[in-house]
Amino acid sequence: MSPSESSSTLLQSLWSEHKLPQDTIAHIRLTGTDFRLPSSFAVSTIAQSTIAAAAGIAIEMGYHRSGHRQHTTIDSLDASMECSAFYRLNGKTPPQWAELSGLYQTADGFIRVHANFDHHRDIALEVLGLPAGTATNRDQTAARIQQWKTQDLDDAISNANGVCSSYRSFDEWDAHLQARALAALPLVEIEKIGEAPPRDKSSIDKKTLPLSGIRVLDLTRILAGPVCGRTLAAFGADVMLVNSPTLPNIDSIIDTSRGKLSTLVDLKTRSGFQTLQNLTRGADIFIQGYRPGGLAELGFSPEVLCAENPGLIYTSLSAYGRTGPWRNRRGFDSLVQTATGFNHAEAIAFGMQTPKALPVQILDYATGYLMAFGSQVALYRQLIEGGSWHVQVSLARTGHWLRSLARTPEDIDCAVPNAADHLEPYDSHYGALEAIPHAARLSDCSTNWNRPSVPPGTHQPVWP
Repeated sequence: MSPSESSSTLLQSLWSEHKLPQDTIAHIRLTGTDFRLPSSFAVSTIAQSTIAAAAGIAIEMGYHRSGHRQHTTIDSLDASMECSAFYRLNGKTPPQWAELSGLYQTADGFIRVHANFDHHRDIALEVLGLPAGTATNRDQTAARIQQWKTQDLDDAISNANGVCSSYRSFDEWDAHLQARALAALPLVEIEKIGEAPPRDKSSIDKKTLPLSGIRVLDLTRILAGPVCGRTLAAFGADVMLVNSPTLPNIDSIIDTSRGKLSTLVDLKTRSGFQTLQNLTRGADIFIQGYRPGGLAELGFSPEVLCAENPGLIYTSLSAYGRTGPWRNRRGFDSLVQTATGFNHAEAIAFGMQTPKALPVQILDYATGYLMAFGSQVALYRQLIEGGSWHVQVSLARTGHWLRSLARTPEDIDCAVPNAADHLEPYDSHYGALEAIPHAARLSDCSTNWNRPSVPPGTHQPVWP
């Protein structure tokens, strides 16, 4: 199977699975499919195909509203670069990882610790019996971790509400109960959960972005959810990022906030609860990345919100899926890669004795694009047949999909492109921002975002 057939086949599979109009496929052009990132997995292929799926359903939405079906072009190099998470602010490249984040050797293996958030770092340090904050360096952390057995430390940090992952092979992951639960789930699960009449969205002309006038509430933080919101904003949606005033953010928000409104709401206060209720009543799509059941505990379950706002699309992101013993486990791309066997398999392919990560955080990015795809598919169904819909995706299920594709060991020697060569300037309230443009180019309008990246709380919690 050639690279071109591979990307096209994945796109066609997503399209057919969700019974979407076949006429649109002819309007999606995949270019540069001979480009590959250095990996034994089809990383560039799923980057291109998931972006293409999100763009394809966007142009179908545009056709439904305007009677004109645009063309879209997605280049494999552009798609891969968009997944690099690379950007510059005021001429400098912020680090993607905090000092204490990463892989460590234990007494009997390896463990990955995620410490990009200070509170997660301090939980791990407390478990290790080390001083919190910046008083402890990486060498001190590594020396203490080497005294622990992998599973003991994993259990201790996880039970303390920290985030980490034991290093596993594919065989070890396959024996895990969560792997079995995950395999039974669809890649993109779209379920009708209530009755509602079709929403009457205004017609648009062919020069207008297809999601113009669609309102999206974005209650996500890292990284797949923000990528979903940013993608929907690229297609013209009014995306409002909702942050808590009591929770920290990391630097990636500078990049992922392009195109979004940004407000602060404290859901643990009565006024914050009422504010989010009001915002939700005016939304078309609600995306959230809380652990399964987390928002339900605060009164914002899919069933409650769809009863209050019939016709709402509610999209949920989790790390390990909605069922199984790990359904409530916290996780990020790097941790899921380590837990589910990718770092082990990639190390073997490259002839390395230590774990090796995939070249980009593809589980985050591909899942983000699948969120944008699924949200739009559900919205398309709503506009055609009515109903309220729940969309569910997870990082680990996306990983299961990536693993099911043919391995590409011949690609491990591919050159790594210089992401800095692909940067473009963007308006930003943070400073001079240079970032990667959206890989999907539409034939009749620009997907380059019409709002600047802004800090949390820049806007009032009201729809424009």
